[in-house]
Amino acid sequence: MIAENLREVRQEIQESCALVGRDEKSVRLVAVTKTVSSQVMRQLIAQNVLDLAENRTDVFLEKKQELADINTICWHFIGNLQRRKVKLVINKIDYFHALDNLSLAAEIQKRAEHVIKCFVEVNVSGEASKHGVTPAELPEFIAALYAYDKIQVVGLMTMAPFGAKVEEQRAIFGKLRQLQQEIEAANLVYAPCHELSMGMSNDFPAAIYEGATFIRVGTALVKDA
Repeated sequence: MIAENLREVRQEIQESCALVGRDEKSVRLVAVTKTVSSQVMRQLIAQNVLDLAENRTDVFLEKKQELADINTICWHFIGNLQRRKVKLVINKIDYFHALDNLSLAAEIQKRAEHVIKCFVEVNVSGEASKHGVTPAELPEFIAALYAYDKIQVVGLMTMAPFGAKVEEQRAIFGKLRQLQQEIEAANLVYAPCHELSMGMSNDFPAAIYEGATFIRVGTALVKDA
């Protein structure tokens, strides 16, 4: 089933890119593997899906150990990261998608052994249940990150409300793109901010339409696996 699911997802990526004249290679597929075993993850890897994402520290550490024989994996941490657990994961991942406060930034600065590629999480929708800085807070937050030389802001991340209509999805993703472009235009060495991490199984076509460069897809890839 993994191969068939992947074929369908890649076809939808291709079609979504074609609608707006984008090269499908400009969209990086990140497989969210939090609900499946390392055996299923090996099936994805066999299909050349090498970007894998987890959102729980304990599960991530377990799976990374189980897949230690594969050195081509690019690991993404996409969940809320507690400060006390930063030291356990920060030097074992390639991308962190949920930077949203300065106390977390300070802990990453303290624990990181190299520069960490981070996405700043922005709560564009304003949902109380979601993490992230507000759009209004974003410029000041980005400016404050200048003090942390172990953090590189590679882009912004957001999520649309589950069940949102396509128009609302596109409005939220479009707002994030606008914010990303404003930061990118500032030409900050520590915050190049070229990337947009947005779009999941239920809304990645809308995210691609609005410029997503990283999409985080779980259910659509691993259903029935």
